[in-house]
Amino acid sequence: MASATKHPAILIVFLIHCLCLSRSSSKSTDLTPTPAPWPPQFYSLLYMNVNGSNQIIDLWYDWPKGRNLNIIQNQLGKRLYDLEWDNGTSFFYTLDSTQECRTKHFEVGILRPDWLDGAHYLGQREVDGFLCNVWEKVDFIWYYEDVVTKRPVHWRFFNGMSAHVMTFKEGAVREDEKWQAPVYCFGTTDPKAETTSAGNPRERMVDGVLRGSMSLSM
Repeated sequence: MASATKHPAILIVFLIHCLCLSRSSSKSTDLTPTPAPWPPQFYSLLYMNVNGSNQIIDLWYDWPKGRNLNIIQNQLGKRLYDLEWDNGTSFFYTLDSTQECRTKHFEVGILRPDWLDGAHYLGQREVDGFLCNVWEKVDFIWYYEDVVTKRPVHWRFFNGMSAHVMTFKEGAVREDEKWQAPVYCFGTTDPKAETTSAGNPRERMVDGVLRGSMSLSM
């Protein structure tokens, strides 16, 4: 298996997906800041970097309708769509003439708005020019949130990958017709489409959004 650190496009959902079933039962005191839950619907533009590889990700989150979409643009390279549904189904596909698609099914759905519950508070840091509260979750992600606005500013992952939040638009909704995977993702006769299974959140973290681009021969 190729190293996920070589493909920053494919790691954002996997690293996070394993966290959704790793929620701590510890309680924060009234004096300890807690991360704001994600809004039920939002759009965010992310700049990703790991080991010199750059990507831009358009992230659409829609909890009420049980769906999450990452549009991953590699620098001077391929654009990959990672479409996730709360029933555990994920599609990794292109919309260009290559008509590439992979389908996977996971036993966990998309991240809940409160997926950061139980994260360990580390104090305040300045990053990207913002004073942030910082939390760490199960040694996989370090989450930076603006002290004043409570908006996410920066995510850092255990493998060195980092995400800089360029925009964060609470309440933004993508049109329903733009959530449909292309027809070549369906059926069993297309050799470019296959369905596999991952049995736990750690596998989805490694085989999900971030690994999706590797499965499309990036």
